[in-house]
Amino acid sequence: MKGVILAGGHATRLHPLTRITNKHLLPVYDKPMVFYPVEALVNAGVEDILIVTGGNNAGDFLRLLGNGREFGLKHLNYTYQERAGGIAEALSLAEHFVDGEKVVVFLGDNVIEGNICQAAREFEAQECGAKILLKEVDDPENYGVPEIEGEHILRIEEKPKAPKSRFAVLGIYMYDARVFEIAKTLKPSGRGELEITDVNNAYIERGEVTFNILEGWWADCGASIDALLRANNLVAKTGANRLNL
Repeated sequence: MKGVILAGGHATRLHPLTRITNKHLLPVYDKPMVFYPVEALVNAGVEDILIVTGGNNAGDFLRLLGNGREFGLKHLNYTYQERAGGIAEALSLAEHFVDGEKVVVFLGDNVIEGNICQAAREFEAQECGAKILLKEVDDPENYGVPEIEGEHILRIEEKPKAPKSRFAVLGIYMYDARVFEIAKTLKPSGRGELEITDVNNAYIERGEVTFNILEGWWADCGASIDALLRANNLVAKTGANRLNL
């Protein structure tokens, strides 16, 4: 199973911090932000990883991460995103890298306390389709929100005014190789981007989505300056990616 970390974008919500650097290079307590998704993937047994980034600071990732040896990897792959066009478009750049295998997609500004080991093992055993991770939050209206019935997700609605659950869809997705064919069928949303929610809903319509509820805390570091501060405080207090299950 391959791993893809999406670390592009302009991060205007973190200005002025991101005017001269990529947000995924900002510190979260004692490490650069991008270290956390790399460590989470390695912890889950994913050893073939691609970093998707762009902008003027793309070369900084190579200088920072090198060939991945610091994380126990033999090699770390990189690709360049020429323009910001949504998560689904960024993921499309990984098609040749994934090469027909299953893939774990991790947004580079997501930091978790625990790990995705159990979810990854379950998805490897899953015949086909997708798996998403959920977390109960106080403000679901700010995220993609699943409508859940028993063990099934009926649909995901992006930033709904009247959320149908208290759960948020995290920036951690697991797909079979058909994700790239699905992405090619998408039309840009109102903000001109190819949305990952549309990818997930396509899998839901096929009845091929499973989900896990993440244990421990989760931080979306790129949401705001306050969210970045919260992530720093959580890591300083409790650590991150410490559970080896």
